[in-house]
Amino acid sequence: QGQLVESGGGLVQPGGSLRLSCAASGRSFSNYGMGWFRQPPGREREFVAALRLSGGSTMYADSVKGRFTISRDNAKTTVYLQMNSLKPDDTARYYCAAALVVSTRATMYPYWGRGTQVTVSS
Repeated sequence: QGQLVESGGGLVQPGGSLRLSCAASGRSFSNYGMGWFRQPPGREREFVAALRLSGGSTMYADSVKGRFTISRDNAKTTVYLQMNSLKPDDTARYYCAAALVVSTRATMYPYWGRGTQVTVSS
């Protein structure tokens, strides 16, 4: 069984930045594409960004495009989500997930971390 562990969340003021990390352990996720999702309070989990294994191309939700960047280290053991120009609407619990074929649909990801909380507030 593999594990995905998110870190880097916290409280940040509007306009600020955070970088989330997702570290893989226990199994190799180097052959998987990776995604980030978030769940705002009282709402369903929603797609944020994904990184395809093949070619390394990326996908972003319209709400974060131009502000968030997903990336991966060369060893493919850690995935990052750089979040800039944060807004109160970005407040949510952020989850990373792994799948052989990435998608905007959460149900397509068999492996999930437990999440890290991001709160954007003044």
